[in-house]
Amino acid sequence: MLLPVFATLVAVIVLATLLPLLRNPVWWIRDWDFPRLQLAIISLAVLVGQLVFLGWDDPTHHLILVANAACLVYQAWWIIPYTKAFPREVKAAVNAETQRQFRILTANVLMPNRNADGLIALIREHQPDIFVTLETNAWWQEKLDVLDKDYPHAIKCPLENLYGMHVYSRLPLEDSALQFLVEDDIPSIHTLVILPCGKKVRMHFLHPTPPSPTEHEESTQRDAELLVVAKSVGEAGLDTPVIVAGDLNDVAWSTTTRLFRKISGLLDPRIGRGMFNTFHADYWFARWPLDHLFHSEHFTLSHIQRLPHFGSDHFPMLVELTYDMARGVEQEGLAADEEDHALAEEKIAAEDVEVSDVHEPQG
Repeated sequence: MLLPVFATLVAVIVLATLLPLLRNPVWWIRDWDFPRLQLAIISLAVLVGQLVFLGWDDPTHHLILVANAACLVYQAWWIIPYTKAFPREVKAAVNAETQRQFRILTANVLMPNRNADGLIALIREHQPDIFVTLETNAWWQEKLDVLDKDYPHAIKCPLENLYGMHVYSRLPLEDSALQFLVEDDIPSIHTLVILPCGKKVRMHFLHPTPPSPTEHEESTQRDAELLVVAKSVGEAGLDTPVIVAGDLNDVAWSTTTRLFRKISGLLDPRIGRGMFNTFHADYWFARWPLDHLFHSEHFTLSHIQRLPHFGSDHFPMLVELTYDMARGVEQEGLAADEEDHALAEEKIAAEDVEVSDVHEPQG
């Protein structure tokens, strides 16, 4: 009989769907936030199989059919915003004034990867105004420094622990700080970027550690770093344009990233446009969006693109924004309620970090 086979499959799908509802930060629970797309596809395939191969005379079939359909709807609720079927959160840019446009390229290079020429070629082809590299060590810094003449403003933190970080910019940087907010060997970079039109943009570049059996058993370090920056941005208000970018080691549709968007008030340009799955570059069947760029309502979107593979386990991301406060003021993201603020406070309190620790570049 096929019924026991389908019942077992649905039981696994239900368990994988319910586990992320727990607030437990242990890695084997939190990591089920990641494969929602894959679980939705499996759930849909099983649902089709149920409809085709099982009869309707057994009440057990009805029960597992409803359970599977409920899981499919729930998983779809998380991922549909990252498809073209959903309304866009960020408007398309219409202002063609180049003085208000700028490009940011982010790339987790995979430190052992030695194809620096591949990344440099992408940078020269797409000409970002700012590019940010993650997992860059001294070897990568030496290779990327050939771009110093084109990118005279830089903040460099080469490390051998897979968490080095570099920011190279054509645009002037002010009031910059390299910080280790939650862990002594995990950096973040905070700076003001001056656009050609004279506007100053507050930028935070992050790469917190993930919950995993090889990193941390719990997600507390990652969650605290993301949310303390979100709270810093949210409490400061959005009078100053703000961008937060990097490999956040969390998917766009997770509860923590969603909470980050609520607390910070920042917008996600992928909403209504696509998932832009950046990891894992080598496995098409196991990809999700780990590399992010969030911004304040001051900007509209000129261009967003996942760039080609250059040997890393991540694809680079290229985003071009336009400063357009007149149109941007009509954009709305997610709003936080009292429960969201309480949850953020709880997650921040789990680590030895406070909002006042976050460097807030002043315009």
